[in-house]
Amino acid sequence: MDIGIFIPIGSNGWLISTTSPQFKPSFELNRIVTQKAEEYGLDFALSMIKLRGFGGKSEFWDHCLESFTLMAGLAAVTKRIRLIATTAVLTLPPAIVARMISTIDSIAPGRTGVNIVSGWAEAEYSQMGLWPGKEHFAKRYQYSAEYITVMKDLWEKGSSDFKGEYFQMTDCKLSPQPSAPPTIVAAGQSEAGLAFGATYADYNFCLGEGVNTPTKCASAIARVVEAGQKTGRDVGAYILVMVIADETDEAAQAKWELYKSGKDLDALSWMGAQAAVDDKADLSGTAKVISNPVSAVNFNMGTLVGSYASVAAMLDEMEAIPGNKGVMLTFDDFIQGMDDFGTKIQPLMKSRAHVTAPVL
Repeated sequence: MDIGIFIPIGSNGWLISTTSPQFKPSFELNRIVTQKAEEYGLDFALSMIKLRGFGGKSEFWDHCLESFTLMAGLAAVTKRIRLIATTAVLTLPPAIVARMISTIDSIAPGRTGVNIVSGWAEAEYSQMGLWPGKEHFAKRYQYSAEYITVMKDLWEKGSSDFKGEYFQMTDCKLSPQPSAPPTIVAAGQSEAGLAFGATYADYNFCLGEGVNTPTKCASAIARVVEAGQKTGRDVGAYILVMVIADETDEAAQAKWELYKSGKDLDALSWMGAQAAVDDKADLSGTAKVISNPVSAVNFNMGTLVGSYASVAAMLDEMEAIPGNKGVMLTFDDFIQGMDDFGTKIQPLMKSRAHVTAPVL
C-alpha cells in the first residue's frame, strides 16, 4: 500500500491540545519533514489549506502557510515523492489552479496533484467576502464538479469552452500543459461527497476510526469502493491515520493521555460551531465526523498508539483491508515521528518490505 505524509502546514499539526508539541509552520519545517519522507521511501506528501484557525489557548491553526506556494518550494528540493497541493474552490478560479499545477509540474515533472476542498467552515470564506451563502452547502459538489471539468479540459486539451452554472470559459487557454495527468484527490464522506470522488477523483480520503482499532475503517473504505463501482472507476481509498509511538506501549499511551488532558476546549468549541452551520449536513460528512465530541482532540481520526512494533503490526492490518490503497500519516511530533517511522516502524512492516532502507 502507498504511504504518504500529511505535512504540518498549520500550527500544532492535528492535535487540538495545549499539552501536545506546540509549533508554528515554516518552509524549513516542511522541507525537513518532506525530504525525510522521500528519504524513507514514502509515496506522497499532501498539504492542506486552512484560511482561519480555531483560536483557543493553543492558537490552533491560527498560523498556516499557503498550499501551492509551499508545494512549489518543496518541488524544487525533492526528486521523487509525489506532491499534492490543496485548493479551496471558493478562493481560486479553476483556470488559475490549472496553471499553478502546470507550473509546479515544470519543477517536478509527473509528481503533481491537487486535493479538492469544497468548503464547510463558513468563517474561512466570509472573512474575505467570498462566502456565497448557506445554499453553498447543498451545491458545493456541483460547483466542484464544474471546477474539475475546467481544469481537466485545460490540462488535457490546452483550452476550454466549458459553459456551466458556475463557470463559463471562452477559448480559455493553458500552455504549457502538465507532463502527465495530475493526481486528483477528494475527501468527501457524505453520500454526495463519495459520489463526487467516485466520478472525478483518483483517490478519496477516509478518516480512520478509533484508537488502536486499525480495521474499524473497513466500512468507510467499502463505501468508497461501492461508490466507485457505480461510476465504473477504480477510485482508491486512502486512510488518514495519526501515529503516536514510543519504545513501549506504555510510554506511547502516556503521551496520548497527556495530549488528551490538555484538549483546547475553546478551539474545539469553535470547530463545533462551524460544523453546526450546515444544519442539513449528512451525519457521515467530514464536518460532522471530525467535530464529534467523543474524541475531537484528534479530529476523531484513526489513531495508532503503541510501541514501534505494535504500530507496525497495526499498519500491516490496515494494508489487508479490501479496497485500501494506502494511508496518510500524521504525527504528534513530525520530525521525530518521521524518523521513528522510517527507522523503527517501517522496517518491521511486512507490507513495506519492498522499500529499501536509506543509508544513514
